[in-house]
Amino acid sequence: MQNKSDVELMQLIKEKHRPALEELYDRYIKLVYSFSLKATKDPDKAKVIVQAVFMRIWTTETGYNPEKGQFVNWLLTITRNITIDHHRKEKKESSFIAFGQDQLEQIPGYPANNPAEIVSRKLLREQIQKAYQYLSNSQIELIQWLYWEGYTLREIADMKKEPIGTIKSRLHQTLKILRNRMVTEMGE
Repeated sequence: MQNKSDVELMQLIKEKHRPALEELYDRYIKLVYSFSLKATKDPDKAKVIVQAVFMRIWTTETGYNPEKGQFVNWLLTITRNITIDHHRKEKKESSFIAFGQDQLEQIPGYPANNPAEIVSRKLLREQIQKAYQYLSNSQIELIQWLYWEGYTLREIADMKKEPIGTIKSRLHQTLKILRNRMVTEMGE
């Protein structure tokens, strides 16, 4: 691999030839690292950028075009772009203010502080628990996976080894039962 040109290595990388990527990495790791370290002034961030650069080289569809310039310039352009993306992401993340539940509860007028809201949520929770007694275990499991654990209908069908149509039908019936029981509970 050491006797191959950058263009030849990039062609092999497009064909997912791992030793070609390793050779390119060995050739340019110091350059990419020093460039990203100079930009970030943080060794850990520079390492993340280096990893992203070589991951991009490995996964890029277009690759390097020797007609558009030297390989080193193309590589540094990728490094520069990833560094900019990294800075933007950090800036965006640092602009968010995280509130804990205890901080939210101190806000005047926060719905969770309203006694009527607290009672309403408690009643709703009780009604749902009562309605659950009318569901089968598979229906309860479906609600749990879909709404509380975040699985998609397709993922649930795959886990249960059942057709997605069966899962959709079960969900429809489950929601119908819950809706009817909730209306009955509210009407009583």
